[in-house]
Amino acid sequence: MAEENASPTEEQARFVIQKIYTKDISFETPNSPDIFRDEWKPELDLQLGNEYASIDDDNHEITLTVTVTAKVADKVAFLVEVKQAGVFSLTGYSDQEMGPLVGSYCPNTLFPFAREVISDIVLKGGFPQLVLAPVNFDALYMNQIEQAKQQAAPQNTTH
Repeated sequence: MAEENASPTEEQARFVIQKIYTKDISFETPNSPDIFRDEWKPELDLQLGNEYASIDDDNHEITLTVTVTAKVADKVAFLVEVKQAGVFSLTGYSDQEMGPLVGSYCPNTLFPFAREVISDIVLKGGFPQLVLAPVNFDALYMNQIEQAKQQAAPQNTTH
């Protein structure tokens, strides 16, 4: 005899990737061609951002923004920014479960695509291949939660 897993009114949680796409690309080499004569020992700065937009009840657009600035001897060699987006169908999740999905799991899904776009465009810009290290989006999300809690906590003041 087959068991029923959920009652007809209970919604089963589903995570489906509907579409992954590059939403925006920006690449600048403000000091070329002179920068190519310098010894290639870049200092890299990596910035990450995450945007969320609800399309309808089940579908959500998550956009991961990855910005990399490479400097050689205090001169910007290149600046690349990629907005990698995805449409995710998220059904049957509580508000509490949606936070980690939107803030960690979806960006983690998008990052390899953004990393590939960045690597390709840097190479096409005349620079050595840039392979970004993996990012721990779970830790970043937890840090954001902790910072939000600290900001929301009443400040102790002495009079």
